[in-house]
Amino acid sequence: MQFNLGKGAKNSGIYYFWCKRITKTMNTKTLTEGAPWKGILSFMMPVLLGLLLQQLYNTVDTIIVGRFAGETPLEAVGACGVLTMAFLALANGFSAGACILIAQLFGSGKEEDMRRQASSSLLVMLAMGVFATAVGIIVSRFALEYILATPDSLIPMADTYFKIYAAGLIFQFGYNIVAAILRGIGDSKATLYFLLVASVINVALDILFVYNLNMGVVGAAIATDIAQAISCVVGIIYMMKKYPLFRWKLNEFTFEWQLARQTLKTGFPMALQQFIVSCGFVFIQRAVNSYGEVMTGSFTVAQKVETYMTLPASALMTTQGTYTGQNIGANKLDRVKTGAKQTVLISEIISGCILIVFFIFAKPIVKAFGLGPEAVGYCTAHVQFVALCLPLFASYFPLLGLFQGANNALFSTFVATSALTVRVATTYLFQGIPGVGYHMIWWNTLFGWGLGFVIAWIHFLFGKWQKNLEQQRE
Repeated sequence: MQFNLGKGAKNSGIYYFWCKRITKTMNTKTLTEGAPWKGILSFMMPVLLGLLLQQLYNTVDTIIVGRFAGETPLEAVGACGVLTMAFLALANGFSAGACILIAQLFGSGKEEDMRRQASSSLLVMLAMGVFATAVGIIVSRFALEYILATPDSLIPMADTYFKIYAAGLIFQFGYNIVAAILRGIGDSKATLYFLLVASVINVALDILFVYNLNMGVVGAAIATDIAQAISCVVGIIYMMKKYPLFRWKLNEFTFEWQLARQTLKTGFPMALQQFIVSCGFVFIQRAVNSYGEVMTGSFTVAQKVETYMTLPASALMTTQGTYTGQNIGANKLDRVKTGAKQTVLISEIISGCILIVFFIFAKPIVKAFGLGPEAVGYCTAHVQFVALCLPLFASYFPLLGLFQGANNALFSTFVATSALTVRVATTYLFQGIPGVGYHMIWWNTLFGWGLGFVIAWIHFLFGKWQKNLEQQRE
C-alpha cells in the first residue's frame, strides 16, 4: 500500500535532478573503500561524541538535582531510570532498523528507493512517538508502584518527573529516526552538531529551573523535554537543507506500508533486544530497592557511570552495523569480516584506557553526584568492579552490530537476552549467600558479560552469521 501526501516528488522532474546531485552531497566512500579501520574510526568518533552528549541529558539532571534539590529528588529521578531506558530502547531499536535499510540501499546506489524508505520510516517513527508519549503518561504511576516496587516516599515525585519526561518522547523518536537516516548515508558528524547545541541548552535550563527557580524534578524534566525538541527540530532542518534527496515538502512525503513494515521488521529484533535489557533491569531494580533508599541512590549513579564506560563499545556497535550494511549493499563481503576484527581491536584499546581511569578515580567521580557517605562507598565498589569487567563487554558488543548489519539481528537479541538473564538470575540466586548479599547487584556483571562474550565469539568464529547472509542473498 502506498500513500502520497499530495503530488510526490517522485513524479517531479526536480526529483530526478536531485537524484543526480545526490552523490555530490553524500560521502559515498565513507565505509566501503579504503582501510576498514580508518573508516570505522572516523565514523565512530562523531557517533561516540553524539552518544556522550545524549547521555549528558540525564546525567546533568542527576548531578544538578542531587546537588541543588537534595538526595530524595535524586532518588526519585533514579527510580524512573528503567522506564526511560525502556522507551529509549524502542526509539533506538526501530530507528536502527531503518539505519540498516538506508545503509544497504545507499551502498547499492538505489537513491529513489532510499528516499521512499526514509520518508516511510520517518512517518512511522513519529507516529510511534505520539503513541509512546500517551502510553508513558498513562502507565507511569502503575509501573513505579507495582512493577518497580519504588519506595512509597519516592512515588509522587518520581511519577511527576516521568509524566513530564514522557511528554517529550515524540521528539526523542523523531530525533532518533533522523539520526539513523543520516548515519545510514555515512553522515555520523551531523548528530554531534545539533546534540551539542541541545546539550548546552539542557545544562542552562537545568540550572535555571532547578537552581534558580527551585523547580526540583519538574524543572529537570522540562529542561530535558525542551532539549530533545530542539535536537529533533534542528536535525530535521539539517537533513532537509543539506541533502536534496531528503528535502520533502509537505505534499511530497510518501508513506508506503510495505516499506514502513520493513523498517519495523528489521528494527524489531534490535528494539526487542534493548527493550528486554531495559525490562530485565526492572528485576535488578527491585533487588536494589529492597536494600533501601541509600542503595537506590547508589545504583542510580553507578548506572550512569557504567553507561559512560560502555559508550565506546556501543558507538562501535552502531558503527559496525552501518559499516556492514553499506558493504553488503556494495557487494563487498570480504571487507565485512576484516572490519569486524579491526573494530573489536579498537574497542579493546579504548576500553582498556577507560578501565584504568575509572578504577583509579571512581570515588571522586561518584562524589560529584552529591551522594551521602554510605552511598558513596557502595557506588565506588560498584564502579570499580564494572571497570574490571569492561574488556569482556568491549570484546563482544561490537560484534552485535555485525550481526545486525548482516540481517542476523535476532541472534544479536539472543546474545543480549542471554547475558541479561544470567545477570538477573545470579542476582537473586546468590544474594542470600552469607558474605555476598548486596554485592551481587554489581557482581552479576561478570556472569552476564562473560556469557555474552562466549556466545558472540563462537557465532562469529564459526561463520554461521555469514552462512545466513549468503542464504538470504541467494
